[in-house]
Amino acid sequence: MAPLTTPPHRTGLLVIQPLKRRHCGECHAGPLQMLVLEDGAPRCLDCADLGHLVFLPRGDTALTRRSREESALSAVVVRFNRRKGRYERQGVLVEEAGLARAEERCLADAEARRRRRMRDARRRAQEDVRFAEVFAAEIRRLFPGCPADRARDIAGHASVRGSGRVGRSAAGRALTEVAVTSAVVASVRHMDTPYDRLLMGGVPRHEARRRIGAVVETTLGAWRAGVSEAG
Repeated sequence: MAPLTTPPHRTGLLVIQPLKRRHCGECHAGPLQMLVLEDGAPRCLDCADLGHLVFLPRGDTALTRRSREESALSAVVVRFNRRKGRYERQGVLVEEAGLARAEERCLADAEARRRRRMRDARRRAQEDVRFAEVFAAEIRRLFPGCPADRARDIAGHASVRGSGRVGRSAAGRALTEVAVTSAVVASVRHMDTPYDRLLMGGVPRHEARRRIGAVVETTLGAWRAGVSEAG
């Protein structure tokens, strides 16, 4: 351990985790897991009147802060890092009752965050439903022959949050004709033509699209004209 006569300067009580075996200079208990320096001599926590405190390791900033707020008495725990040549904070000693109160506060916050996440999720779901309805209505305006349930399916698929599909793009959110048409084309391509089988059979994408292009255009033309099925 670094010389016990030169602990880091901090405000408040300081407790050290020694790197070497140390015994209390008053009751001679040891080796000590933690000690306090008094006039350069080590003291165990009991002799330093800190034995009733509990150790809270570092890591949870909110819990540490609240534990110190809830404790009338607390101390910072440090250990010397030989490689870095400095003392580093390991945690705090706090009153057990203070820690319990701090945990309750943190749990309350966690519950509040959980409820907020649930509210946000419901709000986003409602927004997604409304947007899908508007998207489907725009499909039906541009392609009146597209069956209503098919339009809803296309809109729902294209507008899934986080999917990266055309409905989530800026153009899709703006309901541009190009974006809406792209969603319809993609649906027709995958559901009404052998496009997927061609791809699985090793046909290059551009060639597969060329082969099924006439079917796609026929279906789109019929839907634009208000005909439910391509003749």
